[in-house]
Amino acid sequence: MQYLHTMVRVRDLDESLTFYCDHLGLIEVDRSEHEKGRFTLVFLAAPDQLDQAKVSKSPTLELTYNWDKEEYAGGKNFGHLAFAVDDIYNTCQQLMDAGIVINRPPRCGHMAFIKSPDGISIELLQKNEDLVPQEPWLSMPNTGTW
Repeated sequence: MQYLHTMVRVRDLDESLTFYCDHLGLIEVDRSEHEKGRFTLVFLAAPDQLDQAKVSKSPTLELTYNWDKEEYAGGKNFGHLAFAVDDIYNTCQQLMDAGIVINRPPRCGHMAFIKSPDGISIELLQKNEDLVPQEPWLSMPNTGTW
């Protein structure tokens, strides 16, 4: 398993970039606009980890800016931890066998979500190429929130 990133939702992208980049010294390594979902993702890395972050986008801080204004209370602005795994299906099966709920199954062969005992969302992402979608994951419904 490889630690990838921590996601934080931000109210004002420019203000947040000023804080994280100008004041803390992080460097923007990637940005993507998602018109359909109405959000922007910006990945930042520490200067000492810049080379690694440019290649693997890890370890980074993901700033998520939702275009539609929303007030974030009670820690809702903290999104999730993310880890890359060698085989998302095998990892999810092992977690299920241990009694851990798969909140968002890896239907696409790429991404799943679970929660820690304290309710922290954890995103699991398939390393390298996505796996071919397959059962039982393909038809497994979401459970709860992530």
